[in-house]
Amino acid sequence: MPNPKPNAMPKLSRPARRAVLVVHVTSSASWLGLTLGLLALGTTAATTGSAVTLEACVRAMKLFADWLLLPVAFLTFLSGLVLSLGTAWGLARHRWVWTKFWLTLATTTATVFALRPGVNAAVTAVAAGGSLPDAGDVLFGPAVSLSAYVFMTVISVLKPWGPTRRGKRLRTPARRTFQDA
Repeated sequence: MPNPKPNAMPKLSRPARRAVLVVHVTSSASWLGLTLGLLALGTTAATTGSAVTLEACVRAMKLFADWLLLPVAFLTFLSGLVLSLGTAWGLARHRWVWTKFWLTLATTTATVFALRPGVNAAVTAVAAGGSLPDAGDVLFGPAVSLSAYVFMTVISVLKPWGPTRRGKRLRTPARRTFQDA
């Protein structure tokens, strides 16, 4: 049977969809866990009285931010994009999918342009023998990110808000065709 929409992305087969879903859930959970770890390290760095503990915490945060956080963030973003485009959920058909897309893009961008530079500034200052220049550098990013990831997890489970205008428009012709048959 020919595809009625020649420009539409082909839907994923069931095994492919399941594989991408496993990658997406695993990378999303990893991102959430890494952020929780960053928040724990940042809280310890901001509240410790020990210079050794402070330096260990900010160096560990730098390791997480440089080597783990961005690959996991990109994998989460890409697997979510493949799932949305390769399944009936679509990217812009449901408000919860659309919200997750933009929040994932925003938090990934914030990781690159805010969290990593803040952690790097903290490491530079502490390695030079100074104190933590601003506790917000190691606390704000992980706290905001953790809130966003928990919110995205909740909407993934509950799937609130219904379809977007585009989703309603795409759904209407299918119902008419079905009813006319």
